[in-house]
Amino acid sequence: MYAMQYEVTLPADYDLGIIRRRVETKASATDDFDGLGLKAYLVQDLVNGAAVNQYAPFYLWNEAAAMGRFLWGGGFFSGICQSFGRPIVRHWTGVDVLPGPDRDRLAVAATKHTEQLAPDVDPAGPVGEALEVLRDRVRLAGVHTSAVAVDPARWELVHFTLWSGEPGIVPGTRYQVLHLSTPGTKELLAE
Repeated sequence: MYAMQYEVTLPADYDLGIIRRRVETKASATDDFDGLGLKAYLVQDLVNGAAVNQYAPFYLWNEAAAMGRFLWGGGFFSGICQSFGRPIVRHWTGVDVLPGPDRDRLAVAATKHTEQLAPDVDPAGPVGEALEVLRDRVRLAGVHTSAVAVDPARWELVHFTLWSGEPGIVPGTRYQVLHLSTPGTKELLAE
């Protein structure tokens, strides 16, 4: 599994209705994208208390080659580049992804929390602790799916969770889910 996200930060007066319409008309294109586990079309907006207006889709890939096809194969990421310029694409190597008790319900919210690993620490310890947090998290009411991944270039852990309702008290950035494409979720959760 590979996790990936790019963030398109928009002006404070940007009409997020444009992004919502974009997702309504284009999101189904990834509903059957071969090699994609899931794509959460995420936004955060000032109106709902966020620090910024932002379009920030988050992906869990079953195959690195599929991630490459999406980014430079034409037709998908090209649309983002044409509309907003080419954003930085963050990616992490997957550690684990687990379904929650609400995996069969509609995901309406997401949280993403990142943490830096101390430079003098063996990554086995913090990654093991992150797996324990993941196992605890997927027992919570309202959890759809949750994942942990690591960027070994920056030694950064990312905790990503989809929720069927309001997340409650959990650390991290909060997003609204506009659409969830899940073409390879069965394979993703079987790993």
